[in-house]
Amino acid sequence: MNAQEIINKIDVNGNHSPFATYLDEDVFKLEQENLYRGKVWSYIGLDVEVPQPGDYKTTFVGDTPIVLTRGEDGSLNAWVNRCAHKGAVICRERHGHSDDGAFTCVYHQWAYDAKGDLKGVPFRRGMKGQGGYAKDFDMKNHGLETLRVQTVAQMIFATFDPETPDLEEFLGEKMCENIRRIMHKPLKLIGHTRQFMKGNWKAYAENSRDSYHGALLHLFYPTFGIYRQGQISEGITDKVGCHNYFNVSAPPKEDLDYKDYADEANREMQGPHQLQDTRVLNFIPERDDNVALSIQSLFPSVVLQQIQNTLAARQVLPKSTNETELVWTFFGYEDDDAAMDEHRLRNINLVGPAGLISMEDGEAVELVQNGVHRDGELRSFIEMGGNDVEDYTSPMGMDENAVRGFWKGYRAVMARD
Repeated sequence: MNAQEIINKIDVNGNHSPFATYLDEDVFKLEQENLYRGKVWSYIGLDVEVPQPGDYKTTFVGDTPIVLTRGEDGSLNAWVNRCAHKGAVICRERHGHSDDGAFTCVYHQWAYDAKGDLKGVPFRRGMKGQGGYAKDFDMKNHGLETLRVQTVAQMIFATFDPETPDLEEFLGEKMCENIRRIMHKPLKLIGHTRQFMKGNWKAYAENSRDSYHGALLHLFYPTFGIYRQGQISEGITDKVGCHNYFNVSAPPKEDLDYKDYADEANREMQGPHQLQDTRVLNFIPERDDNVALSIQSLFPSVVLQQIQNTLAARQVLPKSTNETELVWTFFGYEDDDAAMDEHRLRNINLVGPAGLISMEDGEAVELVQNGVHRDGELRSFIEMGGNDVEDYTSPMGMDENAVRGFWKGYRAVMARD
């Protein structure tokens, strides 16, 4: 099968997808064109990462290197990190600041402003009447390839396609509401971690939407009373299903019995069942809704999380058919005091590449990649809870609605049948 035939075999309702979607090099290449350069908004950062004019951040949309900048006028801009002269990378650091507002390619010193416009070319007119570019050389025609940029709350997204619907239309009202629920006031950047997984990015996209595995894989959840299979929750999807979030309220402390949670797990956590410092589990309500667990997956490239008081955006970056980078950007709120800063840092032990909860997800992605290695014509079975992608309020972990939604949305963007 060629790449398009593989994609066309994904069930229109998302109930099945061929394993070849994780393995095929041509599928990966087609994703860069149809998806990442198509009518899709990709997350590229938080506005607090580039707070001042001249600040920049390097990242990717798909496998294309991108620079996010803050202009002198306060605007947010994104352009391909590729000099218009020879194609060399311009910004080589992950984060930085340009004091003079210029972004200069080290190779031949072509210089651009924060919007990507070419502003300087050494020896453009040659020297002493010799060399240089032709008289009709116009710097306006040699700027960098730019992307459209829009924001919801403090999240920044970019798209290559000028015809992509506005960001809020792409995400939908319900998704924007939850973003604003979490980002309801100015943010404070805490820091970043990076995680490399030997697996396809779509395996992680499924994982973040998959409530079924929550307390089955992550035994830390039920063992220490954070979450248990069957806990009442709310699952919300957009009209297609490719975006979704889960919200789970904190149980009343007076009714909490860790043993009840552990008894509902289908296997026992190995090792000691107590923590030396239980403060890592503390939850301080910050909103009226009392939600203690929120995982929001936005197609195709980001997960916005609130686990206890740990707030983070997880950017999903595809590197190859079997390599994915996950960039965690942790944040708090501008008005957090020193005690809250310390509490959030302590809570971060729950998540990230080595988090007490999150570390198994990377291994799960690699288990899938290793398992499907050869038999691409076989397919996954995604039918728990039926075959729809509807919203629900029900026991957590009893359906695969959001996973079906991912494949339904992916197919809608990628298929050509």
